[in-house]
Amino acid sequence: QVQLVESGGGLVQAGGSLELSCTASGIIFSINQMGWYRQTPGKQRELVATITSGPDANYADSVKGRFTIFIDSAKHTVSLQMNSLKPEDTAVYYCNAPIVATNRGIQYDLWGQGTQVTVSS
Repeated sequence: QVQLVESGGGLVQAGGSLELSCTASGIIFSINQMGWYRQTPGKQRELVATITSGPDANYADSVKGRFTIFIDSAKHTVSLQMNSLKPEDTAVYYCNAPIVATNRGIQYDLWGQGTQVTVSS
């Protein structure tokens, strides 16, 4: 079965940078969109950025100008370069693939296990 695995989280001071990466593994025919979401305790998971294989990128207003999302369709990998980090960016970041065509059929709304990003002031 297809799995999404994130990496790159950690602890950084305000103003610093981190790069997150997520790779889908398994027998995959196509992934046309991937994205990043984040969640803090007691809050709903929120959209950070999405990107299509086009590529066409969309960002939450709170991260525009600071974060950049990239996709490598051949490697089924999505990355998120995060610059000028703020304490408000502290969250668990989750990779998402809404539709994945696999050898076992279509899988919907796949999520990674999450990677912690902590920004100190």
